[in-house]
Amino acid sequence: MAPERSSSGLTASRDSALARPLAERAGWSDVDLRAVDTVRVLAADAVQKKGNGHPGTAMSLAPLAYLLFQQVMRHDPADDQWLGRDRFVLSCGHTSLTLYIQLYLAGYGLEMEDLQALRTWGSATPGHPEYRHTRGVEITTGPLGQGMGASVGMAMAGRRERGLLDPDAAPGTSPFDHHVYVLASDGDMMEGVSSEAASLAGHQQLGNLITFYDSNQISIEDDTDISFSEDVPARFAAYGWHVQTVDWTRTGDYVEDVDALLAAIEEAKAERSRPSLIMLRTIIGWPAPTKKNTGKAHGAALGDDEVAGTKRLLGFDPDTYFPIEDEVLAHTRAVGERGRDARKRWQRAYEDWRAAAPERAALLDRLREQELPDGWTDALPDFPADAKGMATRKASGEVLTALAPVLPELWGGSADLAGSNNTTMEGEPSFIPADRQTAEFSGGPYGRTLHFGIREHAMGAILNGIALQSLTRPYGGTFLTFSDYMRPAVRLGALMKLPATYVWTHDSIGLGEDGPTHQPVEHLAALRAIPGLDVVRPGDANETTVCWRTILEHTDRPAGLVLTRQNLPVLDRADGVHASAEGAARGAYVLAEDAGTVPDVILVATGSEVQIALDGRKLLVDEGLSVRVVSMPCREWFAEQPLSYQDEVLPPDVRARVSVEAAVGQGWREVVGDVGHIVSLEHYGASADYQRLYDEFGITAEAVAAAARASIRDAVEPPVPGGRRDR
Repeated sequence: MAPERSSSGLTASRDSALARPLAERAGWSDVDLRAVDTVRVLAADAVQKKGNGHPGTAMSLAPLAYLLFQQVMRHDPADDQWLGRDRFVLSCGHTSLTLYIQLYLAGYGLEMEDLQALRTWGSATPGHPEYRHTRGVEITTGPLGQGMGASVGMAMAGRRERGLLDPDAAPGTSPFDHHVYVLASDGDMMEGVSSEAASLAGHQQLGNLITFYDSNQISIEDDTDISFSEDVPARFAAYGWHVQTVDWTRTGDYVEDVDALLAAIEEAKAERSRPSLIMLRTIIGWPAPTKKNTGKAHGAALGDDEVAGTKRLLGFDPDTYFPIEDEVLAHTRAVGERGRDARKRWQRAYEDWRAAAPERAALLDRLREQELPDGWTDALPDFPADAKGMATRKASGEVLTALAPVLPELWGGSADLAGSNNTTMEGEPSFIPADRQTAEFSGGPYGRTLHFGIREHAMGAILNGIALQSLTRPYGGTFLTFSDYMRPAVRLGALMKLPATYVWTHDSIGLGEDGPTHQPVEHLAALRAIPGLDVVRPGDANETTVCWRTILEHTDRPAGLVLTRQNLPVLDRADGVHASAEGAARGAYVLAEDAGTVPDVILVATGSEVQIALDGRKLLVDEGLSVRVVSMPCREWFAEQPLSYQDEVLPPDVRARVSVEAAVGQGWREVVGDVGHIVSLEHYGASADYQRLYDEFGITAEAVAAAARASIRDAVEPPVPGGRRDR
């Protein structure tokens, strides 16, 4: 199926039964109409060639996508990272061809061969759009609702960046003003994350966010009436959104009223105090002869006969595959020249801004390079030794407050748990419209402290959207057990390699009386299973400082910072017993040992259990044993170290090992080896004070010492691949 190009197709006869789009005000010519119809045919051909995919929405949304990329959005195909561009989010990522074909027509680098290679190995056109994979794709989408959630973060980040760089400019006049355009589907509206995010967007009055809801009322199970009957515009109006409806079915015939759509977009752009929803009523798969308006057009190839019939209706040769006429391509590629002109005009305003604000321009340059300022680590706190101790959540809060003056790009908050998560930088204003301030939290639209409300799933997606802007560093907090609500967004953050930080506190049964509903047990293992996510659980206040520093030094992955509710002793790092907390930056380090001796056993612990391992060591040393304690705050960082360092910390010849973590033991066998013992928690917790819980469930110094003795005994036996089954 080679692409065929000619200049004769424009004269082909479009079936007179198909109403011509109403696009006089939009200024559409016959070439524009042919280009839109070409989009439909290319979508049908691409899915038919592969044998699977989603043609229907790409066909029916062709006029909207074309209007956005050719006339509405400010973008330049020659510079997909242009700071002044509008952002485009395809939340309904299954209709990836909606985006790919526009990128092809506009000249972003995709060619016809890429459309032909849809959903195949090594192609630039995977089944769902992927950030960093295809030029012009702003975000990885696919799991429905995630794009909508992230778009709220993009819009919030745009406002925060304007506050950092150009706060005094009149609305719409700053080089940093731009819009975030979102395409969403019925499925996006059904997913809960979109409701959470839309609620917050309305509360935040994000006038730079415009969402198109493609209401075609078809999903894989066909008519959505089987499961979905709510009034979506009324819901969004209740959230505080500016809502409009454009119905292409209102006359009883199907008429693509592009002028009405353009008028709605212009009205949405003029609305600066509310996010906008434009519900567009379409017929999926239009104008496929028999499969339009059916579930069969949603997620499957139409079939050769249906594709041929569609081409005949639109005036294309049914035997020509992947058609593109020279006149059409030349016309659509002209958007590149318009984009260059827009960028030149923007550049003049940008240069004027730089000249007028050199300090802010220097900040922008640093942020764009994702560089940290010279001497920033001097602000980090160093906590004095304290046997009574400090919760690592409190230490984290002090780190954030200390960094506030030197890292203006660092901002965040919590899912209604600020006082528990310690995520509020002292003295920093809230990010909130002026009329939404409270007695407890004051601020303004350019503030710094985020309030996500009890919306953990949206928080994760919003953090992704903020990180996608690549200028600021976001963090968001909740209890570790509620990371389950965030998991889909966290997984996407890891997939996109976004530098977001998830602050997860109350990290074990150590939170105590709230009981098993709030006590995480399996969460650490589950989170460590996510490729590309750093799970970081510091053992005391100074490890917390080092861990925050290390997280901020990474720009290519997210991190989950896992912190305690209960106090932990702040270790004396100058007592000749405990090593410097600097070792935490390498993921694991020798915290305490008998110098000059080969250890009889190695105790490996994370977080609050590091002190339990140290106490267990004392018991064993009193018995004459040589014991090494390894603090392992981040297994992912440790795995990145040279093998020589890993062997230095965990000598392969020392088979007697014990891991200590107040969570399930899954994953620790690879650390402790075949004769190692795992001190863990293989069941849910209970409601009681944390000391009682640790005693009752056997996560104690005595249990660690007993496990060490058993491991030393087992180490004299021959190796057992996979470990012995009695442990």
